[in-house]
Amino acid sequence: MTSAYPHKGSSAIQSPLVFAFIYRYYEVELQYVLTPCPLVLSPQIPQVSYASTAPELSDNTRYDFFSRVVPPDTYQAQAMVDIVKAMRWNYVSTVASEGNYGESGVDAFIQKSREDGGVCISQSVKIPREPKLGEFDKVIRRLSENPNARVVILFANEDDIRRILQAAKKANQTGHFIWVGSDSWGSKISPILNQEEMAEGAVTILPKRQSIRDHERIGKDSSYEQEGKVQFVVDAVYAMAHALHNMHKELCPGKVGLCSKMETINGTMLLKFIHNVNFTGIAGTPVIFNVNGDAPGRYEIYQYQMKHNTTEYKIIGHWADQLHLDEMRWPGGTWQVPQSICSQPCHPGERKKTVKGVPCCWHCERCDGYQYQADTYSCKMCRFDLRPNENHTACEAIPIVKLEWSSPWAVIPVLIAVLGIMATMFVVATFIRYNDTPIVKASGRELSYVLLTGIFLCYATTFLMISAPDVGICSLRRIFLGLGMSISYAALLTKTNRIYRIFEQGKMSVSAPRFISPASQLVITFSLISVQLLGVCIWFGVDPSQAIIDYEDQRTSNPDMSRGVLKCDISDLSLICLLGFSMLLMVTCTVYAIKTRGVPETFNEAKPIGFTMYTTCIVWLAFIPIFFGTSQSTEKMYIQTTTLTISVSLSASVSLGMLYMPKVYVVLFHPEQNVPKRKRSLKAVVTAATMSNKFPTKGGLRPNGEAKSELCESLETQG
Repeated sequence: MTSAYPHKGSSAIQSPLVFAFIYRYYEVELQYVLTPCPLVLSPQIPQVSYASTAPELSDNTRYDFFSRVVPPDTYQAQAMVDIVKAMRWNYVSTVASEGNYGESGVDAFIQKSREDGGVCISQSVKIPREPKLGEFDKVIRRLSENPNARVVILFANEDDIRRILQAAKKANQTGHFIWVGSDSWGSKISPILNQEEMAEGAVTILPKRQSIRDHERIGKDSSYEQEGKVQFVVDAVYAMAHALHNMHKELCPGKVGLCSKMETINGTMLLKFIHNVNFTGIAGTPVIFNVNGDAPGRYEIYQYQMKHNTTEYKIIGHWADQLHLDEMRWPGGTWQVPQSICSQPCHPGERKKTVKGVPCCWHCERCDGYQYQADTYSCKMCRFDLRPNENHTACEAIPIVKLEWSSPWAVIPVLIAVLGIMATMFVVATFIRYNDTPIVKASGRELSYVLLTGIFLCYATTFLMISAPDVGICSLRRIFLGLGMSISYAALLTKTNRIYRIFEQGKMSVSAPRFISPASQLVITFSLISVQLLGVCIWFGVDPSQAIIDYEDQRTSNPDMSRGVLKCDISDLSLICLLGFSMLLMVTCTVYAIKTRGVPETFNEAKPIGFTMYTTCIVWLAFIPIFFGTSQSTEKMYIQTTTLTISVSLSASVSLGMLYMPKVYVVLFHPEQNVPKRKRSLKAVVTAATMSNKFPTKGGLRPNGEAKSELCESLETQG
């Protein structure tokens, strides 16, 4: 026997003693000691298997006296899981032949894939022991239900593998499936004979082994090929021999032959010595056992490759706790690894929405609106001052905008304001130049200058509204936006009220009403203006002015169009409140204008003021729906600012055009009409005015402007 099983470095075991011991004391039990597949396990008789790989045999609570020199399929399953993950396949199917080997192997693969994560099972098919006609066609149909799962894990016997490949060929699936076969396929030719193209690219696995040199031969010219398990048979015998030898050395030290302690073998003690052996096997690899009696997992990885019409099983890697792979060749001669995944990777800015129960399958959902991809599975909203970047993978600052001087929305209001200011300054200069002429005096010089000041401020407000907001600009807006209109309409209201009181008084008596002198009119006007200033001061005390960036004003549904608006902290409601008092003065002035509509044209400025107020009311009635109707527009800032400034400028232009331009025209181009009229007492003037109101036809016979000038001059003189 020593010549049949040579072993370097084990001279003690080469003695016939050990093998004689085995035969003598295990004559009956020998069938159990070295067994390819233990069908019945005798109690407390250690067994060493050279071929049994079923995972359940590792359970030492049930098979405590079983050991093996081949690795269990648990390691093989782990190696196959590592191959699948190395190829980045996450969606595979499994096929098992009914029975302990196939079902246990697939169960081990599924368990390992769940433990490691990242691999899901599409279909798990079992082939019956006695398959019916068409059974393999049914298997291929099931494997084809999900075309994304191209990889098939096979724990099947040779015949089942051959018939599966035949059915795949019949279904015209050549090149579609990528087979990953267990050691039952290994590097065998019989399963793929005459259907090599179906097996191209198949990855198979075998326990690491090699042929034994100087073994017995059937004949010199025989085509006999050594069975691959011979190495493990030899290692199994030597494992038992080493265990008995070590046991003999401990129980019978220095004694040749058996001693009394070994007359009866203790199976538990022998098992201990078997598990403790550690020697170099016949193939040069160490033979050791773990606590479960299993040998370590060492596998070689094969791939069935076709090149230049030749085929071969090529070793492309190995596995021993860790996987090592070389470059692989796939169907069609490509080096590109085929895909076997349930779902394509999501694009940047898309989150995965997994399919319930199948973590490898998902739907890709775009992070829309103001969301960005926070991680693989969730989208989050950007901060209020940020918006998502182009591919929604992060947030970026929202651009800040303000009304620019070069914008068409600013150019038109500025042009109107500049022309208005020039016209106002021209009127002021004309009035100052002809300050003591009758027409200028008759217009009420003090209130005229106040009114012109208000008109000037209305035009100047345009520049404040277009300037870039800061604390100073925002404060000036609060003060002057309503102040210019308040000054204008306070002066006009004072004038219309004066005319109304004069003619109402004239209907009852010829005595002049109170507070109609220029000084009184100024006091009344500034009292009205002070109400506006007081309201602004209270506003400053309650809520100091500041510039803000409004990110909601132009937060459009499309984030690319969103903008932050640099603006003053004046809301639409606050703006209306700011202009509210001016509008109240305007409405009151309009009411008085309506009440004095019966005054003859020739008396004072009732008619021009009336036309001014009617036109102004129309301007502001048009302003309100435009201003609030555009509150939801993306161009809100531009439309509202432009509308407001143009409305204020138009109001000032109406007052300037209707009240002052006719006077300037007379002063400059008809000086002959700018002459003093004869003086009469206030009593006579009021009486004449009243009578003229009662008899308008007679009043109309008087020279143009005579009564008007006379009345105003008389009232001014009385003041």
